[in-house]
Amino acid sequence: MKILLVDDETAILDTLEILFRGEGYEVAVADSGPKALAALEDERPDIVLTDIRMPGASGLEVLAEARMIDPEISVILMTAQASLQSAVRAVNEGAYYYLQKPFANDELLAICKRAAEARHLKVENKRLKKEIKSRSRSKAGRPIGVAPRFIDVLELAETVAGTDSTILISGESGTGKEVVARYIHTLSDRAEQLFLSINCGALPDSLLESELFGHVKGSFTGAVKDKDGLLVAAAGGTFFLDEIGEMSASTQVKLLRAIQEREVIPVGATKPVSVDVRIIAATNRDLEEEITRGGFRSDLYYRLNVIQLHLPPLRDRREDVPILARYFLDRPESKGGEGRTLSDEAMAVLQAYDWPGNVRELENALERAAVVSSADVITPDVLPERVREAPAPRLAATDTPSNPTMDVVERAYILWVLQAEGGNKTRASEVLGIDPSTLYRKLNRYGIDV
Repeated sequence: MKILLVDDETAILDTLEILFRGEGYEVAVADSGPKALAALEDERPDIVLTDIRMPGASGLEVLAEARMIDPEISVILMTAQASLQSAVRAVNEGAYYYLQKPFANDELLAICKRAAEARHLKVENKRLKKEIKSRSRSKAGRPIGVAPRFIDVLELAETVAGTDSTILISGESGTGKEVVARYIHTLSDRAEQLFLSINCGALPDSLLESELFGHVKGSFTGAVKDKDGLLVAAAGGTFFLDEIGEMSASTQVKLLRAIQEREVIPVGATKPVSVDVRIIAATNRDLEEEITRGGFRSDLYYRLNVIQLHLPPLRDRREDVPILARYFLDRPESKGGEGRTLSDEAMAVLQAYDWPGNVRELENALERAAVVSSADVITPDVLPERVREAPAPRLAATDTPSNPTMDVVERAYILWVLQAEGGNKTRASEVLGIDPSTLYRKLNRYGIDV
């Protein structure tokens, strides 16, 4: 427990320092108000014991600054000229205790012990509330999926959500990049503020610049009044830049400045505007390849790519197809899907398809099926033709070496059983006579991605 002792009388200060060090406290001292104000920022004490009357800055000013830096800090004021008015003011401004000089050492130590306990309880209560809030948000808005590769992405997203680091989410179109970005915002300390987004490929370059950074009246035709950009509008919150790879070189330069300097210059303006926003960007392009081609700035890429999340395509997480299908049919906004189920044949068709449009394509296919079909059970004939007629994936190869190793034989046998069971790993593990966890380890070992 760290205590900051503040008094302009060095004899008292020395005595207090010896007293508290003897009781095991970590001690910082300041012999004036200005030094105390500086020490609050540098030392970050848990308790402040300060005289009220001091040159340069009073104890009440120290109290106010301490409460601004840390609302849970315990501040004890001491004075040789106590009055009811000053005591009331001190308590109203957040002082933990108001102590009149001279005082007994035992009395002071007892007060400081209670102050330390009070601070500990406040800090712990705040931590528990934050943890409960974070857990409730996580359960309520966690993206759907059980595939190991997808879970790895979510766990990393949950780990970095509480920071302000920029994040780059990569993945094919339709994999749910904005869903994950919103999830990160929901778990962050910025959750109470705005989440704003823009698609960098949906607007002409000049309009994109104005939307991002704002403009002043008369800066271009149609600019009839000043307008804040979205980066300023999202102050305190999160700003999501979708398809960042579509941004022009000139706008990339201005975005880089905004990230580095935490300020933007509106179109037509000369003075910068400060911004406090967390940046999350997304792309379906290989930005490193774009850098090689000269289409994307390497310095901006490294600024954005502090944390990278790569969302796997749906064809690489086929075990999530049934879960997502059930979710899309059951959600309240589903168009006629409530209470509907998928036949085993329809589910097999969905799992066999490669889903080039990923989760978004699956959602649209199920919406179409729910609208077209009036039956309680959705069958393959109401699914889109491209989904129905897609060739089933081949799991096992027919050509094997003349003298295969045991690993080659085991791999081929696992593939053969998986094919016979329609790719169902639970049933395959039963046929193979091994635990599902053992099967997963063997799939990873042999590089099998079903």
